[in-house]
Amino acid sequence: MHPKNLLFLLLSFISFFVFSQNKPSVRKTYTATKITKAPEIDGILNDKAWMDVPEAKNFVMVEPGDGDPIPPSHDTSVKIVYNDEAVFVAATLKEPHPERVLRQLTQRDNLNQAEFFLMDINTYDDGENQTRFIVTAAGTQADARITGNHEDFSYNLVWRSAVSQDENGWNVEMKIPYSALRFPKKEIQRWGIQLYREITHLNENYVWNYVDKSVGKLSQYNGLLKGIRNIDPPVRLSFYPYTSSELDFYKGKTQYNFSAGMDLKYGINESFTLDLTLVPDFGQTAYDKVELNLGPFEQIYDENRAFFTEGTELFNKGHLFYSRRVGSAPIGFNDAQKELLENEEIVENPDKTNLLNALKISGRTDRGLGIGFFNAVTQKAEAVFRDTLTGNLRRLTTEPLANYNIVVLDQRFNQNSSISLINTNVTRNGNFRDGNVTGFLFDIYNKSNSFNFEGDAKVSNLILPDQDLTGFASDFSIKRTKGNFRYRVSHEFANGTYNINDLGVNRVNNYSNFFGRTSYQIFEPRGIYNEYRIELFGRHRRRYRPNITQKTSVGGNFFAKTRTRFAFGGSFEIDSKSRDFFETRTEDQYVLYQPNGEINAWISSDYRKKFAYDLRVKYQKFNESPQSDLWFKIKPRFRVSKNFNLTYSFEFSKEQNRPSYVTKAEDAIVFGNRDQVSLENSIHANYNFNPKQGLNLSFRNFWATATYANGAYTSLQDHGMLSPYNFIFTNDTNPNTNFNIWNLDLSYRWRFAPGSEAVLLYRNSIFNQDSLSYLNYEESLNNLFEEPIRQNLSLRIVYYIDYNRIRSLFNS
Repeated sequence: MHPKNLLFLLLSFISFFVFSQNKPSVRKTYTATKITKAPEIDGILNDKAWMDVPEAKNFVMVEPGDGDPIPPSHDTSVKIVYNDEAVFVAATLKEPHPERVLRQLTQRDNLNQAEFFLMDINTYDDGENQTRFIVTAAGTQADARITGNHEDFSYNLVWRSAVSQDENGWNVEMKIPYSALRFPKKEIQRWGIQLYREITHLNENYVWNYVDKSVGKLSQYNGLLKGIRNIDPPVRLSFYPYTSSELDFYKGKTQYNFSAGMDLKYGINESFTLDLTLVPDFGQTAYDKVELNLGPFEQIYDENRAFFTEGTELFNKGHLFYSRRVGSAPIGFNDAQKELLENEEIVENPDKTNLLNALKISGRTDRGLGIGFFNAVTQKAEAVFRDTLTGNLRRLTTEPLANYNIVVLDQRFNQNSSISLINTNVTRNGNFRDGNVTGFLFDIYNKSNSFNFEGDAKVSNLILPDQDLTGFASDFSIKRTKGNFRYRVSHEFANGTYNINDLGVNRVNNYSNFFGRTSYQIFEPRGIYNEYRIELFGRHRRRYRPNITQKTSVGGNFFAKTRTRFAFGGSFEIDSKSRDFFETRTEDQYVLYQPNGEINAWISSDYRKKFAYDLRVKYQKFNESPQSDLWFKIKPRFRVSKNFNLTYSFEFSKEQNRPSYVTKAEDAIVFGNRDQVSLENSIHANYNFNPKQGLNLSFRNFWATATYANGAYTSLQDHGMLSPYNFIFTNDTNPNTNFNIWNLDLSYRWRFAPGSEAVLLYRNSIFNQDSLSYLNYEESLNNLFEEPIRQNLSLRIVYYIDYNRIRSLFNS
């Protein structure tokens, strides 16, 4: 489909469906009561503030059933009051057998197997964007930003809560200050709310306002909170100053570093917030799960820096923002080796750029318009060369001063639909590459929420010293979103110059793909099943230019969960012959892979038990070829006590006889038959003294070998075929690889005040990569321990300062 025709079709669908929705018809209402004296937040509901206040009651089941009333034995009631500072919530959760309530101690935002009470607040009542506040039966807090069905638990707010237990069950008390919320500056507030209780030991969940799971999203079924009036949004200004001390031991040398900086949050008005980080410190972020990567694409890592994970839902629109680009390796990092002159050596070549500062402004007006602005600046990076004869130093700029920007406009309407415009831009100082990408996105539901029309159109501009490249990509899908039977058809397109990799990630371009899927699922228990889903799909991948087939696939998958919370499932996929244009590392050249079939299965036991496990296995076999792939993973978990939890993971994979790229010779693109074996052991353990103090252990060892069959080298021919080739490698060109990496983190975390914490972290790491692929695991591990170990000890303290509290102290 031509891009112009596709864009016209998208706009036609939007114009037809944009005004054809309405809200869910069934909705409860609760009227909050204003108080003069705030209750003490201790979990004991005997304060005067709770007397003669109406109750939100009559909860109904949302899982596993559909709308069944909560039994009287587990009656749940909630009261909501407010004053000029905050909203207060009291919840009474009855339980005839209090000893059965699961009260596992965890740290913030980790629910694990503790039962909990939840309140969602949508201050704009738009059916989409809301804030979630959770308190577990053990007293742990969790909060998240909810966008549709996505929970962002990196979104942290400062609020208070407490729990208590008695012979009738347990109670929750919450204080949510207005500084933790964004709401319109109006005399009368109308907020969407949902109240939710999970009774883990019964495997039952209940909500206050009924949710029809077969239609739409959970956020569309909020009740209405009325009665809050004449409140003024406070000055939302808070400071998070930090200090960080670090000792690093490596190769007999000790380094000491001290740094200090600050994060700042400022409410520009009642809707928009500025987040700013000055002299950022990311020294205690979790380690990356590095693996042996012999493929044509870069390895993508999770974002572990809080500033780039908290409140970024607007900036992630269209999947154009990969935050690890900010502060990543300089764009000229790999070119430093090529720039070596005769008799020179590399003294220094930084593998990352330093972030100088970053800010983001985001919010949403009372008419549903979301606006986001992101900016970050990274420092210049240089490689340093030394002449081994004269000792003279020479510098090469591998990354200049760089500026990263994102601007987003997101208009929400009719509870569950949106139209968005996003622009990302990277500008580098000097004669380097710049990147600019603009995307238009839509997500539209019809009146009955039975169909969804979703898609985007994106234009990329890559600005190079000698030329500019403009690319285009689009995506369009129609989905049936109501009832037991559902289906989806979609089309994806990108031309050969589409490139968003300066601030985003696209691994492939030059494609025109088609996809179809149909499924059947249940929303109420049937027989032994609480839920199950069956799905069949088909996918056809084509090269845009030249217009040829890359691969056609058909398959299906199955998921089921029993009444006893035992889950299992699996999938299968059958692929035709495939043309791989990327393994060759050469433009418009492809290698041909044979048809293959893949099957995988998994089981997951009941996490409520002290011992539980997950088991997954996958096997892939190619027709008329010895190529195969086996993958296996087992993950047992032990809840030793309510304080101590331990999870172990073992993962193994074995790939045999895969025709793989080796190198480029003068007269050939060389391939070889590769066997690759990998093994990963990891442990995650935590011991929590209480919800505010705990020890955490995280360990990972990943080992992999890649061995190419002797005398089985080939050269790439026309039409993707391979023919024998006499390739003789040297020590420098030996493709065989032995890869081993070890990481261990042990930390003590203490949240000593609301919003404030101290973290003491010890970590060590070892890495080794060589060509000794014939070594077994034990031998490779012995070699690994002969490498120098890096040990690091750091202490980081962050203190939360609220401007309103300081002002009150001075006034008093």
